[in-house]
Amino acid sequence: MPTAVPPNPARTPGAAMTAAPAGVTTIGPPPRRTAPAAPARAAAFRPDIEGLRGIAVLAVLCFHAAVPGVTGGYVGVDVFFAISGFLITGMLVARPLGLLDFAARRARRILPAAAVVLVATALAGGLLLDPLRGTDLARDLLAAAGQFANWRFVDQQTDYLAAGRDPSVLQHFWSLGVENQFYVLWGVLLLGLGRLLPRRRTGVAWLVTLLVGAGSLLLCLRWTARSAALGYFSTAGRLWEFAAGAAAALLAHRLAVGGARAPRGAARARLGRWALSLLGWLGAAAVLAAVWRYDRSTPFPGSAALLPALGAAAVLLAGGSGRAPSRTDVGRLLATRPLRAVGRLSYPWYLWHWPVLMIAQARLGPLPWTTAGLLTLASAVPAWLTLRLVEAPLRGGSAAPRRGLSIAAAALVIPLIAGLTLGGGTVRALGGTEATRAPVGAADGAELLAPGAQVLTLTPSLARARTDFPPGRDCEIPLAAENSPRCLFGDEGSPDRVVLLGDSHAGQWISALLPFAERRHWALEVLVKPGCPLARISVRNDVLGRNFTECDRWRENTLARLAGGPAPRLVVMAGLNRYGDGQERTEGWTSTLDRLAALGVPLAYLADTPMAGKDIPTCLAASDGRSDACFFPRESAFEPDPMVAGGLASRYGVRVLDVGPVLCPGSGPECPAVLQGVLLYRDSGHITDTVARVLAPRLERALGPLPAG
Repeated sequence: MPTAVPPNPARTPGAAMTAAPAGVTTIGPPPRRTAPAAPARAAAFRPDIEGLRGIAVLAVLCFHAAVPGVTGGYVGVDVFFAISGFLITGMLVARPLGLLDFAARRARRILPAAAVVLVATALAGGLLLDPLRGTDLARDLLAAAGQFANWRFVDQQTDYLAAGRDPSVLQHFWSLGVENQFYVLWGVLLLGLGRLLPRRRTGVAWLVTLLVGAGSLLLCLRWTARSAALGYFSTAGRLWEFAAGAAAALLAHRLAVGGARAPRGAARARLGRWALSLLGWLGAAAVLAAVWRYDRSTPFPGSAALLPALGAAAVLLAGGSGRAPSRTDVGRLLATRPLRAVGRLSYPWYLWHWPVLMIAQARLGPLPWTTAGLLTLASAVPAWLTLRLVEAPLRGGSAAPRRGLSIAAAALVIPLIAGLTLGGGTVRALGGTEATRAPVGAADGAELLAPGAQVLTLTPSLARARTDFPPGRDCEIPLAAENSPRCLFGDEGSPDRVVLLGDSHAGQWISALLPFAERRHWALEVLVKPGCPLARISVRNDVLGRNFTECDRWRENTLARLAGGPAPRLVVMAGLNRYGDGQERTEGWTSTLDRLAALGVPLAYLADTPMAGKDIPTCLAASDGRSDACFFPRESAFEPDPMVAGGLASRYGVRVLDVGPVLCPGSGPECPAVLQGVLLYRDSGHITDTVARVLAPRLERALGPLPAG
């Protein structure tokens, strides 16, 4: 997945900022016959919440535009989740609604604007994006329209074989999926249980809030440590932030009703006002501290998300107790006209800004923060039009559930049709996705293909390139796993086996090594862990957002497994030659080779393939078939390899196959992306499985005859 830390553009922190319609930010306790004016005051318009929305969306927009200093702006999503929990819980407790009525209100206020942006993005993508990006956009559009975009991105971000791709044009819709899934769950729980226990609606809300919030927080902490993508994008890992806002709403309700029933003395009332005012300022400071102090290296969400989520909840509670705001309250600052204006525009502005940035980046390349900032400002224009022409008219229309559900159905179906139409057109433009026979590769020499072998069309096709994976994807174990499963190819029952050992750059060689094993009636055992160097080097994993301790344990377990089991006929090592610096690689390989040499079996090493540093299929799709447009610098394609240049291979008697001179022939300053009609890379650094099959004869020649077992 890109292999992305959660707080980055590839993992877009966004927010569906429509917990209540713009300009109608309300919260209040349930009506009681004994409750006087204070509860009614609590149900009044909350301009401070509108301003808080403005702060949150500005933080997110500045972060996405890479404005200097706003390194933690992604926490705006946490603020919005807390706001949503506060408003929805207060509404459901205060006013018993039918489930259909609740669903219709939510859908009417959220889906139409989203549908407009999705359809507009589909049209712009079809016109401005290359067919490969268009295909990705079509799939993302279907997920976004179906309100499960967050789960699509969980799948993508945890799929190491899909690494190296550009961020989705619609990745910010993950938060809209989370929010709508929260609405469904909260509506069913609070309205359903409230109908069963009508006199205990507040108690039911407290029970649901505490149980769901505690369970979700535990999952969030666990998943952030083990799979940051799951912790970041999943609904279950985010519900606790809504629950924080819900708890603030319930506390505000209690303070409002309690204050109305039991008027306090002047001194006690003054102390209470000061305490709430201090709470509000502390909450605002917590949010701003996260915005300014957090950055891409912060493990997120996890415990770090407590600061902005609880800070937002504190601001909401401070202004929601039913008392009139004072001049010293943070709510007075948040209620200023500029912040409220931004808050009113926050939802459509958020929806529009990311597609504008991503489509511009796809056309122009990486954008400086000044350009990104100007484009973000420009996206306020379609956002304002959406607010005036779509949101406002529908908000003021009929409140009948049937009409709201009809609008919701149209807002779901129309983007789905747009996505299907876009997808069909891009697939036709890219060509077929069926597998093709790999051409015969040369066994030696400078040419990739054998004499007389010809490729008439690009192989694999651009439509298939990204999924031209090696067989046995289950062999590449998850990040949290510390042991490889039994993963055999070829003659699985044979007592003789070849072991392929390393990371995903070892896994890309399965198809090249399999014919070698099959001709000898041996098994091929694959022991690979993505992102984990076989050399003894401790690394940080960006997806996990921490040191990759599971890698160290996997390496130790794997080496012990080889030492304790039947000896293989051959161990083949491979891996990315980018971990650590030169000295760390030398020391790491020396430690690992000492262990492997003790096995007393032949060792072989496949030198790393060139690193393109950019998504090659996307580049080719955008260049109208001109492969020379996707050349990449030779000097950045290779790193000094201690196994080859450092002499470790000769010291330990390791056979070496280096295909670098074949994939990047000659001595010029650039390396090709396509060679003799064969597409070499499926992403920014892994070779296609077609290339691996083409290289099989060369690998067999290099390994040569082995000593008799």
